[in-house]
Amino acid sequence: MVKFMSGTAERIDDGNARGKRSLGESIKPYLEKESLASFFLGISSGFPFAMLAATLTTRLAQNGIDKSTVTAFTLAFLVYNLKFLWAWVVDGVRLPILSNWLGQRVSWMVLIGILVMAATVNLALADPQADILWVATSAVLLGLAGASFDIVIDAYRIETLKPYQLGTGSGMSQYGWRIGAAAAGALALVVAARYGWEAAYIACAVFALPAMLTALILGEPPRRKVVVERRSMGEMWQSIAGPFTEFFRRSGAWLVLVFILVHKIGDTLANLTFRLLFDDLGYTNDEIAIYDIGVGFWALIIGVFVGGVIYAKLGLKRSVLIALILMAISNVSFAALAAVGKSNLGMAGAIGFENFASGYGGVVVVAYFSALCDLRFTATQYALISAGASIVGRFLTGTTAGSLIENFGYVNFYLLTTILAFPGIILFWWMMRTGLVDAAMGTAGEVGEGDARADPPV
Repeated sequence: MVKFMSGTAERIDDGNARGKRSLGESIKPYLEKESLASFFLGISSGFPFAMLAATLTTRLAQNGIDKSTVTAFTLAFLVYNLKFLWAWVVDGVRLPILSNWLGQRVSWMVLIGILVMAATVNLALADPQADILWVATSAVLLGLAGASFDIVIDAYRIETLKPYQLGTGSGMSQYGWRIGAAAAGALALVVAARYGWEAAYIACAVFALPAMLTALILGEPPRRKVVVERRSMGEMWQSIAGPFTEFFRRSGAWLVLVFILVHKIGDTLANLTFRLLFDDLGYTNDEIAIYDIGVGFWALIIGVFVGGVIYAKLGLKRSVLIALILMAISNVSFAALAAVGKSNLGMAGAIGFENFASGYGGVVVVAYFSALCDLRFTATQYALISAGASIVGRFLTGTTAGSLIENFGYVNFYLLTTILAFPGIILFWWMMRTGLVDAAMGTAGEVGEGDARADPPV
């Protein structure tokens, strides 16, 4: 294995030793407790997104809300893109009483989990036909709670996983995320068809529990580097600015940030409009549940598994480049579906390919982003990275997607989203060639004492 040194620690890398692993050795890390914990954390992370994305889109469309208003609701996701502004609180502030009893990370997990459940119930009780403004406000509140939940979930996951588990742990997190999102979305559709949308949203609030229980069972993450408690205003400012100054001092940090901002524009722009396409093509709720959620779920399961194996075989850089190409091509399948019209086989194929690409990409890209973090500032830096990954696409969806679809049609719209993916592919390829991918890595990708295994134990 080629090793890049930072002090006395070794960085995870794309060395040839990875390619010598057997299939069985590549699978074993999925069964370790840290990876299993990532799975349950992912379940709770995925469900608020489902409540705001496809589920809310379907709810609003079925209530007769026009396309421009529906797509404008995706601006609620911008709260996720601003989470780095308050993520430092999770890193540096101890909750009175709870922190002494449960620990800092666990106490935040429990508190924010309760807030997510409350925000979900609040959105359930909002009526789109009676007060669309209150629905929008409630969506933002759920976005705020869900983004805060993501902050502590991501920090807990990264600090629990050992460096060699980042790929498999990211895979298990993606399994959980998709299962949480798919299960919540399917449950909402089924319950809404029988008892109404209020009951559907209330039923889905229980999906916050897996992350809360996981944190309570495992306790504080072992790799967490405790930052000295801040007291003076100067120290408080350092706790806020420190994560950003540390990141931008790294070689190539600004180019890495540009990549983070542009790599997912096309994918995000396309994904947040799929339910509009399905509704216009005349699919019923049950058909959407079967094909979008059912077929998509199994395709994603396969994609995540393949992503974990390819990550172990090819290493980080080549696996990420493949992911970027697959995610770009997946948008073409929806252009084809829009051109053909309503077709169960076409929908299954488009959804299947998109979810396979998304599952594969989720493993390797999330592993890369996790490795970029400094363990002293995990919550803040990962919040910055994950927020930047979709902010441009979400902003464009909320401001232009509806009008683009109405003016140019679905086929041209999805072809445009494919073209928008190319800058990210080219930039990452160039970063690979120049060594900037390695140069900008953080301490989360470093192997320290107690976890310095290139391979999982037998």
